[in-house]
Amino acid sequence: MSHQKNAEAQGVVFSKQTPGYLNLCIRSGNQLLTSGHVSDLKGKLGDGLTVDDGYQAARNCAEKILNSVWNVHGSLDGLRVIKVLGCVNSTLDFTDQHLVINGCSDLLHTIFGKDGDGYHARSALGFAQLPTGAAVEVEAIFEIVG
Repeated sequence: MSHQKNAEAQGVVFSKQTPGYLNLCIRSGNQLLTSGHVSDLKGKLGDGLTVDDGYQAARNCAEKILNSVWNVHGSLDGLRVIKVLGCVNSTLDFTDQHLVINGCSDLLHTIFGKDGDGYHARSALGFAQLPTGAAVEVEAIFEIVG
């Protein structure tokens, strides 16, 4: 099954985006680099939000990223996930940022294959605050391989 079909089977919705203040995804050579995409969920992990809440917020970020990539590339086919940077709005004592960002990575693994085009490098970091009070922000780099 194609990456595009896998994404649709996972409930990822694709829609045309209106250009805004910043470019949500830009092509440079054979790479697609995304801006940070924030979750709809607001709040701080470790202060009212659970790891599961954050996991779903990271998945939400991944869905938004995939839509931005689709808007530039026209499909998810012919792409490989290279790098993910996950930022988690969290308290000083919260140390499960990696488990939160698994929400993004797991969706990418499901769509692109954990042992194939979805096997990516990743960083998961804690932040004192994120824009708009978002719980999670994620950016990614994709390679155009086909």
